[in-house]
Amino acid sequence: MENKSHALAAGGFVLLLTSALVSMAVWLTRDDRALINYELAGAVNVSGLQPQANVRFQGVPVGKVTSIKLDPNTRGLVVVKITVDENAPISNRTFATLAYQGVTGLTFIQLDDATPAAGSQATEPTRLPPNSRLALKPSLMSKLTDRGERLLEQLEQSTQRVNQLLSDSNQQALVTTVTQIGQAAAELKQLTAQTGQTLPVLMQSSRETLDLIKTTSKRVGDSADAARTSAQNFQRFSERMNGPGGTLDRVNQAADALLATGQALRINTLPRVDDAVQSAAFTTHQLGDLTQTLTDNPQALLLGKPSTPPGPGETGFVAPNAAVR
Repeated sequence: MENKSHALAAGGFVLLLTSALVSMAVWLTRDDRALINYELAGAVNVSGLQPQANVRFQGVPVGKVTSIKLDPNTRGLVVVKITVDENAPISNRTFATLAYQGVTGLTFIQLDDATPAAGSQATEPTRLPPNSRLALKPSLMSKLTDRGERLLEQLEQSTQRVNQLLSDSNQQALVTTVTQIGQAAAELKQLTAQTGQTLPVLMQSSRETLDLIKTTSKRVGDSADAARTSAQNFQRFSERMNGPGGTLDRVNQAADALLATGQALRINTLPRVDDAVQSAAFTTHQLGDLTQTLTDNPQALLLGKPSTPPGPGETGFVAPNAAVR
């Protein structure tokens, strides 16, 4: 009986101690912070994320994951519910990603604030009310996983191109190219040696050419000075020609005097010349009549001008027919 009583006492002591330890653990691990519920939504792979996983804001623990489910209204949309401390600065800029902790690889929710785009007007973040929905964006690991197939395809294409580059025909072409480069180097060396022999002659020719260029430049300078002097002389000649009392001014004055003389000649002399011409014409007409008269009757030069027979209706007029009878 004593053994049974001792066993019952020991068992009761163990139960009492276990209850005390559990109560102490619950008391020590209790979370008396005021918590706020939020939702995270995004078409991302949340493999490894479990309920009660940590929620951190820029690395600082601020809450826990309460549930993980799919949105029944949108295909492929994952909804993660979290509870965070009311003092956590959750704003309209906050977004969530999956992160992995150290060597253990435990998955947790990382909250960060998005940086405003360069050039956009910066505005103060607005705190979100409880039960608001935040964007759940894919993490770097998720992006690498999603793009793994594409990277493998590109790697396979690169491998094929490398194999094609290292084919037997390309290797032969590469060897031929290296050989040609060696030949070109030898020819270049030979050309360099020939250049070293002809370089003094070229330098002497260059020196002579420079001397000739200097002489030519000097002659061009002298010609330029002569041209400048001729231009100055021509400018002075032009000033004398165009200046007051110059040649052009005198020519203009002579032209004006000639014009005045012509006007005076037209006004005074030409009328007199017209009168003389008319008198000469009248005299010429009379001389013509006299010549005609002498031609018809030469005796008129001695006897004078014969009398004019009477015409019809005058006294002594005789008709030509009557005189014939």
